Amino acid sequence: MKPVLLTVDDNRQVVQAIERDLKQQYGKRFSILKAESGQEALKLVKKLKLRNEILALLLADQRMPQMTGVSLIEEVMTVFPEAKRVLLTAYADTEAAIRSINKAKIDYYLMKPWDPPEDNLYPILDDLLDDWLALAKPPFEGIRIIGFRWSPKSYEVKHFLARNSIPYQWLDMEANEEAQKLVSYLESTRKNNSSSSRSIVPTVGTTSLFSVLNDSKVDNSYSSSSSITSKYSQPHSSSLNLPVVILPDGSYMEVPSSSELAEKIGLKIHAQMPFYDLIIIGGGPAGLAAAVYGASEGISTLLIEKQAPGGQAGMSSNIENYLGFPSGLSGSNLARRAVAQAARFGAEILAPQEVDSLRVDGPYRIVKLNDGTEISCHTLLIACGVSYRELKDVKGIEKLTGSGVYYGASMVDALSYKGEDVFMVGGANSVGQAAVHFSKYAKTITLVVRGDSLSKSMSHYLIHQIEEIGNIHVLLNSKVTEVRGGNRLEFITITNTQTGQLQTFSSHGLYIFIGAVPRTDVLVGLIERDANGFILTGPDLIHDGRKYPQGWTLDRQPFLLETNVPGIFAAGDVRHGSMKRVAASVGEGSIAVQLIHQYLKKV
Repeated sequence: MKPVLLTVDDNRQVVQAIERDLKQQYGKRFSILKAESGQEALKLVKKLKLRNEILALLLADQRMPQMTGVSLIEEVMTVFPEAKRVLLTAYADTEAAIRSINKAKIDYYLMKPWDPPEDNLYPILDDLLDDWLALAKPPFEGIRIIGFRWSPKSYEVKHFLARNSIPYQWLDMEANEEAQKLVSYLESTRKNNSSSSRSIVPTVGTTSLFSVLNDSKVDNSYSSSSSITSKYSQPHSSSLNLPVVILPDGSYMEVPSSSELAEKIGLKIHAQMPFYDLIIIGGGPAGLAAAVYGASEGISTLLIEKQAPGGQAGMSSNIENYLGFPSGLSGSNLARRAVAQAARFGAEILAPQEVDSLRVDGPYRIVKLNDGTEISCHTLLIACGVSYRELKDVKGIEKLTGSGVYYGASMVDALSYKGEDVFMVGGANSVGQAAVHFSKYAKTITLVVRGDSLSKSMSHYLIHQIEEIGNIHVLLNSKVTEVRGGNRLEFITITNTQTGQLQTFSSHGLYIFIGAVPRTDVLVGLIERDANGFILTGPDLIHDGRKYPQGWTLDRQPFLLETNVPGIFAAGDVRHGSMKRVAASVGEGSIAVQLIHQYLKKV
């Protein structure tokens, strides 16, 4: 992305001549733009800002109708204060130019004409541009999100992009002046050209930011708290619905859904073919392993992932006990490598995309997606993993979920809690890895553990790390019983389950990593599950003295990872009796492909 040189003059021949001279000398290093009026130049400058391009130099003619060069320079400086400013004048305007040097902080004024430019133009601009380049900071070339830190929808958008390894820049509407300016530019763009903006939800007029965000949920019963009067609680009015996602081309989306955002940024959400040998539901370690092995062995393979490849493991900051990585690797790196590997072998990956229902039609297994699309296959592997269990017995938690209370955490979440106190609920590896990562940024991390020891569910290496980190504290035999706050989490009440003692802590961050809940309701009536919803496979299907599962149609028993429906397999955490470890899930996904090969030979 080249910095921009902008020249403005109401005389078309003059502005074209200036543009020619600038392109001849600076065209390789800078983008050269022109405008024939002050108003046209201002619109162009706002577009540059929305595209996150950077203005290096403005050359403006003083005598223009409706807006003088000095007035234009003053306006542009509110948008690009670091840009160099040159006023173009005739001889008669010299005194006015000199008087305006202090007023508009003009860097130089040039009298027209300046032929030859090699003597009268380029040396002056060379000096100005050298000064500018010495201090210039390269702009962020990617997606920008403007919203409110404590908005659940803002968190969803950031979380979605982080999980999919899409770089973005976060601009807090409450604390960032740049965010407020960008919203102002967007509003003026909408007023000037309503067709250039796209509103995902209806515009509600000028409304308090809080009412736009969620904020029928806001409880005013704690509004007397001193923290409520902080800078984060001062509402800003906007006709836009936040969060707003600004794309690199300057277009924007208001309150986008994951699927809308995915389509706009180029993620794949539609299958190329109507039929595959193998469809995999779930993009965690088991699903990704199956995609790699299936595609590498010539099976046409489609993987469908609801959120982002990697599953819960993809959110891990550092997996240190995975074979072959003595220094560990992050879950996002593991997912990225697996996706690249699967794609190299020809596997097709849809994400984000969600399965609505399954059905069987003779030798075909048919998957219906949320968008109504149906895709059929010979074999189906269910590897959709599990979700964190929601805390149901905590007072106030529903209102504050997404506003300081979160289930799971991506690596970038830690950056939001620099110097703050964070609480985490759980006692397994996922919470241990998150605590170690957050401890690099947060003031303190407190683990709230229901059991009397971490050793029952957490690996020894993680326990040892936690013991060595001074700002991680562990509360055993404890549970969260209440959370309070207005538009965000402010207080957490923790109860000791043995003594009944209550303690209330001030905190804006509570992350929950407990339980394993399989989301398998879509399988009811088709696939056998245990009492907790985990999928039964292989020997676990044989009970009550029967030789085959109920409804089984083949003259053999189900394969090790096969469900009660021939050709439908399960692997990873969603399977009954599985070991909840990354390596185990990868192994099951690989084994499933070998069993699928055996099944396909008979189809």
